[in-house]
Amino acid sequence: MIQQHIIITGAIFGMLSVIFGAFGAHALKKILSTDQLHSFETGVKYQMYHAILLVALGFNAESISSAIYWCFTIGIVLFSFSIYGLVISDAKGKKLRFLGPITPIGGLLLVIGWLLLLIHAF
Repeated sequence: MIQQHIIITGAIFGMLSVIFGAFGAHALKKILSTDQLHSFETGVKYQMYHAILLVALGFNAESISSAIYWCFTIGIVLFSFSIYGLVISDAKGKKLRFLGPITPIGGLLLVIGWLLLLIHAF
């Protein structure tokens, strides 16, 4: 993996998490229930945690396998973005149920990314 590519990916995810967090806190706060807002915030938090991790990994890119990068990148998209879609579609009364099974797949990829990082450390 190219160092610059990993850092850019992390920076984009970090920037989007700030934008989505502000959007949730201000624009969506009026239309989401407390539970929906909490779910949306969970997606934002996990996205930011993993964005920061990608940036940190980017500075050590020479030693990081592409599998770690892709698990975290695809995991963020599937986990956080499916939560955003579920919450917003539910608030509009047309819940996109097909996104439900995608969220745990994204979570599993995040877990696998952490496991690969742990294995890499040993």
